[in-house]
Amino acid sequence: MSVQLIADSGATKCEWCLVKKGKKKTITTIGISPYFLDQLQIISLLQKELLPKIKNITVDEVHFYGTGLSNPINVKIIKGALKKLFPSATIDANTDLLAAARALCGKEKGIACILGTGSNSCYYNGHRIIKNSPGIGYILGDEGSGAYLGKKVIQYYLYNTFDEDLRSRFDARFTTNTVEILENVYKKPLANRYLASFAIFLAENRGHFMIENIIEDGLNDFFFTHLNKYRESWLYPIHFIGSVAFGFKDVLKDLCNTYELELGNVLQKPMNGLVRYHS
Repeated sequence: MSVQLIADSGATKCEWCLVKKGKKKTITTIGISPYFLDQLQIISLLQKELLPKIKNITVDEVHFYGTGLSNPINVKIIKGALKKLFPSATIDANTDLLAAARALCGKEKGIACILGTGSNSCYYNGHRIIKNSPGIGYILGDEGSGAYLGKKVIQYYLYNTFDEDLRSRFDARFTTNTVEILENVYKKPLANRYLASFAIFLAENRGHFMIENIIEDGLNDFFFTHLNKYRESWLYPIHFIGSVAFGFKDVLKDLCNTYELELGNVLQKPMNGLVRYHS
């Protein structure tokens, strides 16, 4: 039985799972994005953070999933680094969207959706991604994502739409102000993550009609803008992965009923599904 190393990487954190004789060992390293790290930096990082934890183990297969891997140049960077570290292993590097599709659908046909900091979706035929609704980023798109919902929370706060009760809860939770918010959104890097950090306010204040409206409207925008565009949405189950999807799965269920769609799996993370897929 071959020894597998599976990686699910974002820009900040990468989860690795070593699978040997059915046993799993999980290791976490800094995120590996070829947009931020070159090949030598990736090698150096993994020599420090990953290799010491899997000493004396010969890896036969490396399956790496991450951001930026729809770009062939980035795939080359990742594969080159991994080949240096695991010279005798077969290596593949694929997108986080394919990771979601494989984890959610396995080898069956379905619609796979990511609702995390950002959002994405595809029709997957059990082998590969056939259609993908374009991801145009958090400024123009990312409907239903943490950044999209967090932006709504901030709008309600800055426009003074929240009632007194919610406004005081917001102030107690975040202790921020207009100047600081605008500075973080317009002048500092990683504004999408900053916006997404406010989505937690929705999860913590369920039941209030304004909160429920933001969640339902934000997720409905995802259904209307993306799922509506796939003819296959009415033929196969709709699966979801990510922190937003997992946190608001009751709303996803209601929306699927409204649109007469079949709700499939809803997972927080892809790793267990990927281990299943590759075994």
